[in-house]
Amino acid sequence: MNILDKIVADKKKEVDLKKGLIPTTQLEKSVLFNRTGASLSTALRNSQSGIIAEHKRRSPSKQTINQSTNVGMVAKGYENAGVCGMSVLTDIKYFGGSIEDLLLARACVTMPLLRKEFMIDEYQVLEAKAHGADVILLIAAVLSQKEIKSLSELAKSLGMDVLLEVHNEAELQKSIMPSLDMLGVNNRNLKTFEVSLETSKELATQIPDDFVKVSESGISSVAAINELKQYGYQGFLIGENFMKTENPGQSALDFINALQNV
Repeated sequence: MNILDKIVADKKKEVDLKKGLIPTTQLEKSVLFNRTGASLSTALRNSQSGIIAEHKRRSPSKQTINQSTNVGMVAKGYENAGVCGMSVLTDIKYFGGSIEDLLLARACVTMPLLRKEFMIDEYQVLEAKAHGADVILLIAAVLSQKEIKSLSELAKSLGMDVLLEVHNEAELQKSIMPSLDMLGVNNRNLKTFEVSLETSKELATQIPDDFVKVSESGISSVAAINELKQYGYQGFLIGENFMKTENPGQSALDFINALQNV
């Protein structure tokens, strides 16, 4: 059983437990449920930098990245730095995040927020909306074509953007559908955790131009972004590079300044 299978098995138990505690009717009564969200895909299309900055305390491959952060302060720092949006990890067991992190970030900023989660159930889409998310992430490696369709269509009906993440050509081919806004290529092999930007380059030509192309994982230099831009990428998800520093917002600002001064 690889790490992805373990995470999904645990996620199914977690979602079942939550369904018993907080019914969907309660989620739909949230003050944030009827809020009009901001579009991350539009922000990326109109941006020079294309940076989506991430809040991540730890991961299965790095046990500690930054355990001492205040998610609200990080969100403000990122927004002041001029990023296009923020990815908030809400998985507790493997990444040290929580759905409350999303709520706290939402209270502090107006920029688009992405709920970074292993989405396997429509309940999680409603939960994302109720906690202030503007965008959801769907991971093709853990979902069937039918599931991608139903989850993305639900998100669109709630006014949210959808970022679909793929790791290879097979995942990409099964996933392309009109209810997606962005197609993300994860440069990290989720089975081995090895990272290679070649993954983004190889899949770039197979992503139709209707979708915003996003490259995820392993991006730590201005040179890498400029290289990926030549392949049509407009979005760049950066987490660890900022989060491993004492002031992630300042790190994001320095990075964006360096990018604009090239």
